[in-house]
Amino acid sequence: MKATLAQFRSFDRPIRLLQINQAGINIGFYVLMPYLAQHLSAGAGLAAWTIGLILGLRNASQQGMFLIGGTLADRLGHKPMIMAGCALRTVGFALFGLTTSVPLLVAAAVITGLAGALFNPAARAYLAAAAGPRKVAAFAVFNVFYQGGILLGPLLGVLLLAGGFTAVCLGAAGIFAVLTVLQGFYLPSRPREPGQVRQPVLRAWRRAFGDRAFVSFAASMIASYALSYQMYLALPLAVQRAGGGQWAVTALYAVSALLGIAGQVRLTTWCGERWSRGQAITRGLALMGAAFVPMVVATQLHLPPAATIAAALVCALLLGAGTLVAFPFEMATIADMAGEELVGTYYGLYNLASGAGILAGNLLSGALLDVAADAGWAGLPWLSLTFAGLASALAVARLERRQALRPRLPAALAA
Repeated sequence: MKATLAQFRSFDRPIRLLQINQAGINIGFYVLMPYLAQHLSAGAGLAAWTIGLILGLRNASQQGMFLIGGTLADRLGHKPMIMAGCALRTVGFALFGLTTSVPLLVAAAVITGLAGALFNPAARAYLAAAAGPRKVAAFAVFNVFYQGGILLGPLLGVLLLAGGFTAVCLGAAGIFAVLTVLQGFYLPSRPREPGQVRQPVLRAWRRAFGDRAFVSFAASMIASYALSYQMYLALPLAVQRAGGGQWAVTALYAVSALLGIAGQVRLTTWCGERWSRGQAITRGLALMGAAFVPMVVATQLHLPPAATIAAALVCALLLGAGTLVAFPFEMATIADMAGEELVGTYYGLYNLASGAGILAGNLLSGALLDVAADAGWAGLPWLSLTFAGLASALAVARLERRQALRPRLPAALAA
């Protein structure tokens, strides 16, 4: 942790505030979200399809609006969008705790998702702009705070549950309210660079969608988000089917989060000293694909339940390590490919693509888990995930060889 603290202190106040802000965002989110489905079922008495609708609308409103949120950040400024997103999430989370009306719960879900679409691209664009040439190091520390929020949020949620679900919702809403106020007072507005011109929205979108190198990179990375999301789908299901209780599922998240907190900064420094950005991303993706090999072996050979749970923990560890390797270089590459004017738009489009990857990955892996088990090929879903990770790594390696991941020149120099 000494290396992380030293790196954190080396940044200017706006960057440090954004990193703390991300910890607060994740704490507030994970205080509530792990317990929402149970409340909607037992507390609000909703049918399973209604719960699925509400949760699905939250995710769809966030993923579907990322491009809009990123574009607004480029046009209106990063700080206003970060504040607006946190303020909206305050309202959405409070609403979850104050009503059991389905229309109002749907409104809460949509508001909560829209909030994420506003502050996520804006925060990353602000961080990239403020960090300048130190983008990789800034995103490494950012991920430490991100993982810390994931680890602390559910623990705080358990404590608040003693006061009832309304206390959980109001506690989460309070965190976002505090973040909104702190940003208003302490986060400076970023002035536009001299000569930087706001592009019309359609022209900005045409540039982003027409940037073949960037679109190829985003498409190559889609699989990585499908793989990462298996921490919330396939791996918990495998652990539960092997007889592991909630403690075993919690251990999956704890292993990944603790690895990120303890190892992100040192690992990023080590990789940066040896590899280019494209090489680091490629190796991270390959490791994410290889992470599922223990599950291929455990399920296909029908190993005892304890061995399957152990394989899932090893998978979570390797999957987390691959993400740590790739993430800071990935975020810095997006910002540099965007140039100075459209960083928010590029992050928004990238998040839109990753959301599509998560949806497709969940549908395919979920279907394969059921079909493969019935057909006697229990290792097939995990083998498919391995191949997806390796194919993604090969695609990024090809872009790296073609030098397609280079930073975009400022408009004045390009002319």
